[in-house]
Amino acid sequence: MTAPGNGTPGDTAPVGGASDRTAPASVADLQKQLLDVGYLADRGLGTATLIALRLGRPLLLEGEVGVGKTELAKCLAELTGRELIRLQCYEGIDTHQALYEWDYARQMLHVRALSEQELADSDTVGGLYAEEFLLERPLLKAVRSGGNAVLLIDEIDRADDEFEAFLLELLSDFQITIPEVGTITADQRPIVVLTSNRTRELHDALKRRCLYHWIGYPTVAEEVEIVRVREPEVSTALAQKVVDAVHRLRDMDLAKPPGVAETLDWVQALGALDADDLDGQTAVDTLGSVVKDRDDLDLVSSDVSRVVPNA
Repeated sequence: MTAPGNGTPGDTAPVGGASDRTAPASVADLQKQLLDVGYLADRGLGTATLIALRLGRPLLLEGEVGVGKTELAKCLAELTGRELIRLQCYEGIDTHQALYEWDYARQMLHVRALSEQELADSDTVGGLYAEEFLLERPLLKAVRSGGNAVLLIDEIDRADDEFEAFLLELLSDFQITIPEVGTITADQRPIVVLTSNRTRELHDALKRRCLYHWIGYPTVAEEVEIVRVREPEVSTALAQKVVDAVHRLRDMDLAKPPGVAETLDWVQALGALDADDLDGQTAVDTLGSVVKDRDDLDLVSSDVSRVVPNA
């Protein structure tokens, strides 16, 4: 939960490179280090993350929207001093968009230049597939960066079965083959975090290559602590009121229940208005920061006293 890799069994990889802080010696140590960079992880998540780091295995995080799955990868990059490389999945994404593409426009200009100079031998034509024409996409960049990267494959459930199958080989060997260039293998496996909102069921083959952890909504006490860590200027009393209200929203029949990210948005919205309390009128004025669906907004606005008692 937010506050504020990879390999086959038996492979090991250090938590980071030369710029990293000391590798965590225990789950509690990792929890403390994550808290230092603004992420509050419970023991279950801390344990899964530490195992993934020590074994060099990908970590698959599933859970509701806005509970801190993506944020963990960002904080791991900050914690270990690695570059965060993010692949945002979507319906229809293909291997070229995720891996690499050739810069066809520049290649055509190069062909035109060769034609004007009447050059057409095999060496000059072969130069069309030189590095200068290769457009590096996230997966190729992660392979080349190796141990200097945290690869975030975000919302893998939005991609189709074919793309998921393509990832299986990558997550097993962490190497890719470009026909015109050859095989490129990571010198060291990056830390890999995959996230899923479970809009569809992932295949068992992908899950077997990963360590798995479900991130649920935090308890009231945990969420108050998250707000206090991420927004330290907010009073405990206001944080408590906002979190209580968000938990009541989650108990309502909403199409899109608010996540922790929306809790933080609400606190920030109140701060922007210099509000030091959450009453009925303030709640109505700022509902758009926490309820982000038209029908949900109408439902909550019609009976805001269910969210903020005595409104």
